[in-house]
Amino acid sequence: MSDENKDFGDKAEDAFDSAKESAKEFSDDAKKAFENSNVDNGKSVAIISHITFIGWIVALIMNNGNKTELGSYYIRQTLGIWILTLVLSWIPIVGCFAFIICLVLVVMSLINAANEKQVPTPVLGEYFQDWFKSL
Repeated sequence: MSDENKDFGDKAEDAFDSAKESAKEFSDDAKKAFENSNVDNGKSVAIISHITFIGWIVALIMNNGNKTELGSYYIRQTLGIWILTLVLSWIPIVGCFAFIICLVLVVMSLINAANEKQVPTPVLGEYFQDWFKSL
């Protein structure tokens, strides 16, 4: 019976060592994914910020943990587009087209974010960067 216990103990020790090694590999991978030199992190934040207002809030929270220039740029651009849409929706006649205007601006901005280019929104993009520079 003591030989069985030793075999069982050896198996448990091997399983523990294997789990410990897997946890270390996972930890290393997670550190690589969220370190400051990870270029994709800024791109992810930039893209997520375009997915509705809730996506913008998620991107803002993600960007607060690890600020990137690209992520911050598109958080400001997207906020400006959402506010512009809100304002335009209250103007008669223009309000009818506010959704279409917003959709076009968001798609243009999303394409530039996916290509990692910091292209401002037409007409007001530079103002969005200045007005929301604290984000």
